[in-house]
Amino acid sequence: MRLALLALRLMCLAWLWPVTQLNSSTFPNKRRHKELYIGENTKVKHGGRVDLKMKKLDSTKSLLIKSEQLLRIEDHDFAMRPGFGGSALPVGIDVQVESIDSISEVNMDFTMTLYLRHYWQDDRLAFPSSNNKSRTFDARLVKKIWVPDVFFVHSKRSFIHDTTMENIMLRIYPNGRILYSVRVTVTALCSMDFSSFPLDTQNCSLELESYAYSENDLTLYWKNGNNSLRTDEIMLSQFFIEDFQASFGLAFYSSTGWYNRLYINFLLRRHIFFFMLQTYFPTMLMVMLSWVSFWIDRRAVPARVSLGITTVLTMSTIITGVSASMPQVSYVKAVDIYLWASFLFVFLSVIEYAAVNYFTTVEEMKKLKNAKIPSSFNATQAMAFDGCFHDNDIDLTSFQEVASTTNTERNTQSRNSTISAPTEGTRLRRRNTLKYNLSFIMSNSYMIDSYSRVIFPLAYLLFNIIYWSMYA
Repeated sequence: MRLALLALRLMCLAWLWPVTQLNSSTFPNKRRHKELYIGENTKVKHGGRVDLKMKKLDSTKSLLIKSEQLLRIEDHDFAMRPGFGGSALPVGIDVQVESIDSISEVNMDFTMTLYLRHYWQDDRLAFPSSNNKSRTFDARLVKKIWVPDVFFVHSKRSFIHDTTMENIMLRIYPNGRILYSVRVTVTALCSMDFSSFPLDTQNCSLELESYAYSENDLTLYWKNGNNSLRTDEIMLSQFFIEDFQASFGLAFYSSTGWYNRLYINFLLRRHIFFFMLQTYFPTMLMVMLSWVSFWIDRRAVPARVSLGITTVLTMSTIITGVSASMPQVSYVKAVDIYLWASFLFVFLSVIEYAAVNYFTTVEEMKKLKNAKIPSSFNATQAMAFDGCFHDNDIDLTSFQEVASTTNTERNTQSRNSTISAPTEGTRLRRRNTLKYNLSFIMSNSYMIDSYSRVIFPLAYLLFNIIYWSMYA
C-alpha cells in the first residue's frame, strides 16, 4: 500500500514538471520587468518591503543648460555691447516710482524706491520658438549676458533689494528683444532753496546716465515719452507732490565726451500746518504774553521783570530749536525773519518797562528834590518815591506845597501865553510841540504803558499782514 502511494506521488511530480518549465520559458522577464518598474519609482528594501517615497528628478540643472544652449550664450562675447562697431544702441527706459521714503532738509537729499526697466535689442539672444512666447529668468542669467550700465547721478547710496531673492527680472523674446527690470532704492542729492522756508516749494530730480558708454555707443531715451514715468499713490508727511515729469538732456565730460541723461523731476510743496503748530503759534503766544506786562502796575517790578525775561528766554529756545533742524545756510530764511521780528517785539516790551521804570524814578526824584520836606516826614512816605507802593496807598497830604507850587507854575505859564501875541504864540507852540509832548510823557510815565497797549498790537498785526502777503 505504501509503495502504491509513493508511486502515485512520483507520477504527479513527473506530470507537473513539464508545465513549470513551459511557463518559465514563455515569460522569462516578467518578474524582472516588474522589479525594474518598481525600481524607477520606489526604493526596494531588504526583505521585499517597498519605500513609498517618490524619487524626484532634479530638472533645474538640465533646464538651465538647455536655456543657455538655446540662447547660445557660450557662442558670443557678451563683454561687448550689441552691434559693437556700428551705430549707437538705443536703450528705452521707463520708471515706476513705488515710494519716496524720506526727504531730509539737513542733509539736502531724498530717498526713493522705484522699478527701473530697460528695453533693448540683442540679436545674439534670439532663439527659435513655435509659439512665439518669451522666456523669463532671474539674476543668475543676468550675470552671463550684456546689460546696460545705467547709474544714478549725484546718488549718495543705492542698492538692489534682495529679499527673499535679488529683485531682478530678465525677459527675452524670440526676436532678441529684451526687458530688464530691477527694484532699487536710491538716496540722491537735492539742491534745496530755503529762502521761503517753511512756505517753500522744492524742485528735486533723479538723474540716470550710462557710466561707460557715450552717446556714440548708447542712446538712452524714455520709452513711452511722458508716459514712461508712473507713480503709485504717494503720501508724504511734510510735502505734497504737485508734479512728476520726465525729461532728457546731454551731459558733457571733458575727458570722455557727451552722454545721454534722463531726468525724473518732481515738485514738492511743503505742508505749513506742522510749522504753524510747532513754530508760528507758540511764537505768537509769546509775543502776546509779553504784552500782559503793559497792564501790570509799573511799580510791580518783580512781576514785570520776570514776565519779560521768561518770554525772552522762551523765544530764544524756539529759535534754537528751529535752527537745529535746518542746514547751516548763509542766507536768511522766511522763518528766521518771523522769529527774529517776534523776538524784537518781546525784547522791546522789556525795554518799554525799563523806560517806564526809569521815567517814574526820575519823576519821583524831581518831586522829592523840589519838595520842602516837613518835620513830620517819615520813612513810610519816602518809600513812595522808591516805587514800592501805589499812589493811593500813601498819605501825601504833607506834600501839598509841591502840588501848589506846580499849579502856580502852570498858571503863570498860562497867563504868559495869554499875554503873548497870537502869531508868536502859534510859532512857539509849533516849535516846542515835540519837546513839550516828550517832556509831558516823561513827567507822566504811566502814559507809556497806555500807548504801548495800542501801538504794540497794531505794529505786530501790520507785520503779520506784510509777512504772510509776501510769503504765502
